[in-house]
Amino acid sequence: MAPPWKSFQRFAENLVFNEAPKLVRQLQGSQLLQRGLQLGLEALTGGSGDTTPAIPAGRPVSRRLVPTERRARRIVYAPDLDGRADPGEIVWTWVAYEDDPTQGKDRPVLVVGRDHDILLGLMLSSQEHRRDDPNWVSIGRGSWDYDGRESFVRLDRVLDVPEEGIRREGAILDRQRFELVAARLRAEYRWS
Repeated sequence: MAPPWKSFQRFAENLVFNEAPKLVRQLQGSQLLQRGLQLGLEALTGGSGDTTPAIPAGRPVSRRLVPTERRARRIVYAPDLDGRADPGEIVWTWVAYEDDPTQGKDRPVLVVGRDHDILLGLMLSSQEHRRDDPNWVSIGRGSWDYDGRESFVRLDRVLDVPEEGIRREGAILDRQRFELVAARLRAEYRWS
């Protein structure tokens, strides 16, 4: 029989890595609730109260951003519900902020390729000001956004996403919208 602390550890890990990010997304607008969650998570994980590494321990995260042109390759729409993430699927992963890599957030990412067990992904955002940014393209609404907001895909940076760091609760982007993204990658970033 496993020691009682092991059961608590499994419970706490599930809470921190699976349930808390979902709750945070639902409550994103409330700063007071976010701060309360942060303090609660720190208490559960033995945090010291300082906010420096917010990246979840034990879960591989997407820290590396590469200019899209340097990752140019053949892009093919190939979603397949085989247990592995494939181009055309949207998955969730923890992405470090560019301006502060010790911080980040759980966000949806469009898979556009792979290098063995590293997925190549383009991050999504629902922030309306992305509409006028030439480095972003609208893919409309989908089940990956719990609030049903329009989403935009960032084209100028490719994320290296460790496959073991993803949650497969996203969606499959339909071929027409995927081809819109692929066409921009081919025309502007030398993908084929």
